[in-house]
Amino acid sequence: NIAAGKDPLEGQRHCCSIAQLHDHYSLGYPDLDELQKNPQPLIFDIEVLKVEAPGSYQQDPWAMTDEEKLQAVPLIHKEGNELYRQGKVPEAAAKYYDAIACLKNLQMKEQPGSPDWIELDQKITPLLLNYCQCKLQCEEYYEVLDHCSSILNKYEDNVKAYFKRGKAHAAVWNVAEARADFAKALALDPSLRPVVSKELRSLETRLREKDAEDKIRFKNIFSQ
Repeated sequence: NIAAGKDPLEGQRHCCSIAQLHDHYSLGYPDLDELQKNPQPLIFDIEVLKVEAPGSYQQDPWAMTDEEKLQAVPLIHKEGNELYRQGKVPEAAAKYYDAIACLKNLQMKEQPGSPDWIELDQKITPLLLNYCQCKLQCEEYYEVLDHCSSILNKYEDNVKAYFKRGKAHAAVWNVAEARADFAKALALDPSLRPVVSKELRSLETRLREKDAEDKIRFKNIFSQ
């Protein structure tokens, strides 16, 4: 284009309609050009999609005041729990994410490590663990690994974070890491022995199945 003498930015510029009209003597659409030449009253058809009762509308976190964010978090958390119980896991994850966003926004205004910052962080942690549970079910394991590791970097005795991270490690074949996390969870809470044993048995079964599949695969390769 440049060699042909053309402007390399042609077609990439964005401008308002007045600038478009000034530069090109056109709005870019024949019907709008005709309306510009011959103005006339317009009639708009508006379709009502939903009617919400007063007080039922939930603002987006960015539009809330700090006080509204604090008041909204328990309600959003409750909605997420109810959606999770109904089996609507992605929708529940979105609710937990909104609640976390509210608290993170407030936390950014506090000095890291201050009492207020820590108090907000302790409210974020259970929401983040709920979010990770949803992500486990959605098979988004690496996101679970990231979030659980961030929790454990601050709270080394968080049993749920070890257990969920162990499940995520097992799912992506990080066998040593999974065993270590399950062992740590069990050491912190011996009552978890039945569920940890179940997870370890499941991991061992998957390993045997994978080993058998690999042997068949290699046998087929060499036979060919």
